[in-house]
Amino acid sequence: MYRAAEPPKNSTAAHHPQPEPSPLTDIEIISLAQHHHQPNRISSQLPPFLLSESSHPTLLSFLDSRASSSLNSSSAVFDYVSALLSLISRHPSSGLSSLVSALLHSYLRLFTSHEIPHDHNSLSTLQQFVGYIDMIEIREIQKVIDLITSYLPQINVLEDAHVLVLIPKCLELVRISNEVDKPVEYVNSVVDALIKCEWSKVLLIKMVEIVRDFSSCIDKLRRREFLEKIFVKMRKDVEMQDLPGLVYQLLVLATKGFGKREVIEGIVLYFGCMNKGGSVMKQVEGTVLLHVNFAVKQDPSLGQEVLGLVRLDSRAFNHFTVAVLLSVARIRRFSESAIGVLKSALFNAYKDYKFAKACRWLSDELSKEYMENARVIEKAILKAVNASHYGREHIVPSIVQLGFGLLEGVEEGTQKEISKSDGLMGTEELGTQVLKCLFEVHDMSRNEIIEQCKFRVLSLKPEQCFPITRLLGYLVLVHPRSMLDHVSHLKEMLDYFAFMDDRISPHLVTILLPLIKYNRDLQDYTILVLRKAMFRRENAVRLAAISAIFDLILAEKQSKTDGLFSFQESSSQASCSQHSEVPQPTGPDLFQELGGLLQRCLYQQANVRQNLYHGLMKLVLVDPLTASTIFDFLLPHFQKFYREDADVQLGIDQCVKLENGSCCIEEPLDCLLFCISWILLLQPQNRSGHHSDSWACFGFSITQENEAGRTLSGESFSNALARIRKFLRNGNLEGLLGKDQDSASRPMEEEKRRYSATLLLGIVEVAMNIIVAELEKAANTQKSELERELSQFVDIHEFVEKYTSNSRQGTGTKRATTRASVSDAADKIALGGTKLAPERTPFLATSSIHRLLQLALELWKLDPKNGAASQINSQHSSGKTQVLNSKVLSCILHMCFRQLKFFSFTGKDDPIKTLIYGEIKLLGPPILNIILSLKPVSKAGTDLSMKEAKGRKDVEVIKERIHLALLCLKKLIEISLYDAKYVGLIDDLVSASGFEDGSTGVKGVDCDGECQLAEGIDDQSTRSKELLIKKIIKPLLTEFLEISFFREAEILCDIVLMIGNKLPEERRNLVGSWVIRICKSSPVSNSKVAKSLIFSAVTLSSPPADLDVAQNMADELLRVVGSEDTNPVDTSETFPVINKSTDAAIASTILQSVESTVVDMDWITIRLKTYYMATQKGAFFNQMHKVAPELAMEEMLYSRAEAVVKVLSYFVAMNLKEHLLRLAAKFYKNLARISKFRIAPKGCKQVLPSLKYQRLVEITCRRLTAPVYNFVAHMQKNQQESNKPRGIVNKIKRENKCIPDLIFQIEDYEKYLIQLSKSTKVNLLRHAKRSTSRDFKILEPSEDTLEEQNPTEEADSDHLNATENKSSEESADEGEETDSGQLPKSGSPMAAEDTEDEDEAALPQVKRAKMNRVVQDSSDEEEQQQS
Repeated sequence: MYRAAEPPKNSTAAHHPQPEPSPLTDIEIISLAQHHHQPNRISSQLPPFLLSESSHPTLLSFLDSRASSSLNSSSAVFDYVSALLSLISRHPSSGLSSLVSALLHSYLRLFTSHEIPHDHNSLSTLQQFVGYIDMIEIREIQKVIDLITSYLPQINVLEDAHVLVLIPKCLELVRISNEVDKPVEYVNSVVDALIKCEWSKVLLIKMVEIVRDFSSCIDKLRRREFLEKIFVKMRKDVEMQDLPGLVYQLLVLATKGFGKREVIEGIVLYFGCMNKGGSVMKQVEGTVLLHVNFAVKQDPSLGQEVLGLVRLDSRAFNHFTVAVLLSVARIRRFSESAIGVLKSALFNAYKDYKFAKACRWLSDELSKEYMENARVIEKAILKAVNASHYGREHIVPSIVQLGFGLLEGVEEGTQKEISKSDGLMGTEELGTQVLKCLFEVHDMSRNEIIEQCKFRVLSLKPEQCFPITRLLGYLVLVHPRSMLDHVSHLKEMLDYFAFMDDRISPHLVTILLPLIKYNRDLQDYTILVLRKAMFRRENAVRLAAISAIFDLILAEKQSKTDGLFSFQESSSQASCSQHSEVPQPTGPDLFQELGGLLQRCLYQQANVRQNLYHGLMKLVLVDPLTASTIFDFLLPHFQKFYREDADVQLGIDQCVKLENGSCCIEEPLDCLLFCISWILLLQPQNRSGHHSDSWACFGFSITQENEAGRTLSGESFSNALARIRKFLRNGNLEGLLGKDQDSASRPMEEEKRRYSATLLLGIVEVAMNIIVAELEKAANTQKSELERELSQFVDIHEFVEKYTSNSRQGTGTKRATTRASVSDAADKIALGGTKLAPERTPFLATSSIHRLLQLALELWKLDPKNGAASQINSQHSSGKTQVLNSKVLSCILHMCFRQLKFFSFTGKDDPIKTLIYGEIKLLGPPILNIILSLKPVSKAGTDLSMKEAKGRKDVEVIKERIHLALLCLKKLIEISLYDAKYVGLIDDLVSASGFEDGSTGVKGVDCDGECQLAEGIDDQSTRSKELLIKKIIKPLLTEFLEISFFREAEILCDIVLMIGNKLPEERRNLVGSWVIRICKSSPVSNSKVAKSLIFSAVTLSSPPADLDVAQNMADELLRVVGSEDTNPVDTSETFPVINKSTDAAIASTILQSVESTVVDMDWITIRLKTYYMATQKGAFFNQMHKVAPELAMEEMLYSRAEAVVKVLSYFVAMNLKEHLLRLAAKFYKNLARISKFRIAPKGCKQVLPSLKYQRLVEITCRRLTAPVYNFVAHMQKNQQESNKPRGIVNKIKRENKCIPDLIFQIEDYEKYLIQLSKSTKVNLLRHAKRSTSRDFKILEPSEDTLEEQNPTEEADSDHLNATENKSSEESADEGEETDSGQLPKSGSPMAAEDTEDEDEAALPQVKRAKMNRVVQDSSDEEEQQQS
């Protein structure tokens, strides 16, 4: 038991005459406090001893004696201090209140010297002192603060930090005190001391806990320093188990308004950069995410800070940022916005990389920087998803939402995916990976994923459904057992088969095929759905159903050869055949089961039958043994349209019908014969060796009679095709087409004849395929006869093709009105007929085209002048051979070009494409040889063309052939450049040219030292491309320019441009230099060729040389066009390609090149805006401490803009109006944006403009702005003085609409220059020249100005001052296009673009009334000035 302390013996009572108050012991004081603290007791006076100040030393000595007690000193001190404070609180007016200061100092002395234990009693004691600090004088409070701050370095354990509870109240009292000089500065010095002192881990945690209590004493800058100190210490000293509590305190601090953005930024960057801890750290992150989620629920403004963090700059992206956004997305009010921010950041990163890669004047380092940024975002998303099972299951629904949001962002055919060679995944693959990972890790997410797939497949656009179905296909293929648990959802999707888009529905059936191996009920259900679809009225539904049916059949056939899909060996029966009357031990295959359904297709529309025939071909490709079964299936149907004993064997008239005043194809007989011919080629040669399985499915075994019937169908088709070939050679084709008809029904019969000719043309191509196939196997004695027959069919093809085209069309490439191709199945087709396709699908195989090209080349080389007249066709004389050659060559080139066009339209995975087109690159060498063979003839014919009319006609025929051959060559090179499968085509062309590696190919082609094409190259692909240009294209282009074959030269220029764009930069410059030399040496008079040459020269020159070339050409163009000071010349001496005939085309080409740069500036200014906003707000997200790419981009932008100014300055002096006005307005709009972004908002430090920017402003003012004002004034003066004809009135009106926009953009640009000059004290407008004639003035929004109808000269003179006085707040406005609400609608950029081609009189009267307030015509202004 604690013994009472005795009072000191040296009492002062001896010095006073009055009686000394009886002293109290510490125990008595405690008892007295307890007595006073009893409830329902009337307060009494304190003993005189306590009321006397002389007792204070005694009272303080009791504190020291209790602290020095060895028995429970902590509790003894706590009881004594609590008793004194209790008595003080009950008698605040007594003299005892003055004891508080000394008591606190004594206690702090004991605490800081560790004379008393630091435990819960000490904490309670200090917390009691907090309530009595306001009784202490301010000077004593300052001493308390100084004592505590000096003690901070000694805090190493949590109990040592109890003393910090006094800091908030002390600082607050000092801050509001009037007794302290400069209290704010004192408080700031204390805060600085707190920040600068060395923090231990314990002190860090305690600081975070108490700082919110004195946050009002800390300014914004010190708050940021305080938080920076916290996060720096977190990275060094804090253990993982302390992180959740520390983050919780920080979030509480943020909810109190203490640096919300800095807290969120620090937490995100801390955990985003933390790479240690393993699974423990991931669990900690999960707990922190729950804290963040709770904090955002309590304070939604924290959620806005989280979203703004990513919106401000995507460099803040890391895996924890993604996790935080996904966690915030679980809150209803942030569900859409949080996921939207994630998607936008990813999409913008992809867009930035695509632009940086495509923009030719940005460096490769910038492109790599943006690619790395996109890769960081991809990895962050995947890392966040992979860690989703570490205590963060609450974000799983958000991950599902994000994954499907990414897949919805992909539109098939409109958004090109990122190339795999770039190392990026792309939107679709990333979204698929997110959902794949979730499906594999979280069982609870599987049902939601399948349900969302079903919902989106049924509700989204077809282009957005393809990624969803591909995801389903992957899940079905990789996780079939798990997908079987959700087969009910899959059946629900199949129920909507008839209501889906016909591109999605068959694909859906295809991806579900692997599940049939595990669930026969699903197969039965699928067949039932397809049966129902076949009875729908919509033709598109039936097309989708027939496609899905063949997918089912092909999957079953492929299972027998271990194909893509693995079915059970015993296939299940269809739902309608569950109880078969004749049970089969092995089960019938699906082709037999669905035979009746397929038979029904033969009585439906033509495109349904066409899909059926192509499906049968695919079936034979998979299983050739089914050929005879298919023949039996088709023979009765074929016999309806083939009459063996009739004079006209083909019933083409039955295939086309007239119905309801329109014509349509009822039976695609050409497609049927095409199918039969290929099946005959594909079926096994040894027919007797066929297995009996294909026949057993019909319910009978093979007998001798059956075998005879089996071979009969194939032989019947083979004999029929032979008779059809003979009939086409010898029959009356005009009669077959029904040419002799009554004139009364000629329009309708003419349409029917065209459809009949379309069918006949396909049949002719089928016959040509058969002949070429026989040629490959024929003996030498039979080849000449087959070649003669093939030539006859070429003539027949050309004859029939005339009837497929409208009579208005000439002899060029014909545009036939025919039925839709198989690839057009998605078209909405009317019941009873087909929708006409723009062009007929060719049936010629690539091998047939290749053979025809060889035949045409041989016929051409047999020139009668050399005594080698053609003997191929014995029925023609040698004089008619050349006519035959002409027809053969032109017709075959037409066929080849059509074949190459349709090659790009067919599906990549379509087996019919491989069957028909095969190796398309085989066509390259013969086409090139034809061009090289025709070239010498064309040159010789040109020399005679001026002498003889016949010679001119022959030259035109040759030009037409060369033109067709070059079109084919261009298409082939395009296929080779954009399809990696055919990259070897260019090598074949180089090999086929016949030139040796060291030869130049053609005389007269000079190759100086700058021309080093195909030299010193290790990459074979690049070398082949350059060899093609050097050995083939260059000689041909030179010759064609010499003999004025301009159309052909234009095609060669296009080829050069295509190949040059695929070359590396340094090699592309060599090609560009060669094109520039052509421009300097070739006086071309054709505007199209000149345009192609100039465009190639500029495009193939790497920046900044491209605009240097454009500047030199613009200088020469100005000499040809002329100006006010100089007379025009006929032809440029430097660039003869620039002359009076080509000046307009070249001017538009150069402006087009400049406009592409101006368009690129739009994107760069947006990126700079984001960067400026991030830096001005003090955000720093550069986690890798790299230089921001925007800094380098800004310097490039200024250099590029300077080059644009120099080019445009030449065009201002020319008489080019509308295009130049619009382009200049766009350019000034970007300059205004740049200037606006450089102006720092209020509260931010203004940065001085760089020297490059000042130079850009100077050159723009001197070389562009002042001449533009003169140009506009001169143009308006000419319009007013001259009487224009009515034909160009609309053009003048359009120009008048462009002028206000241009003037406004210049004024807006100069307005921001004025504001920037004031902010930086740098005179940026020292070279500016103010215009004296403008279309309108930006006036102050005063009432007097708005009421005036005709502004005076005084308003005009005050305009510049009014512009200068615009507030900087207006410059910080976030409007996209304009900042002033008074601008005329016709002068705004949007109005100028939207109403460009409209008549000025069509403007609404309300808009015109608004315009009158601020717009004044330049003519009126000039009159006022003159007066």
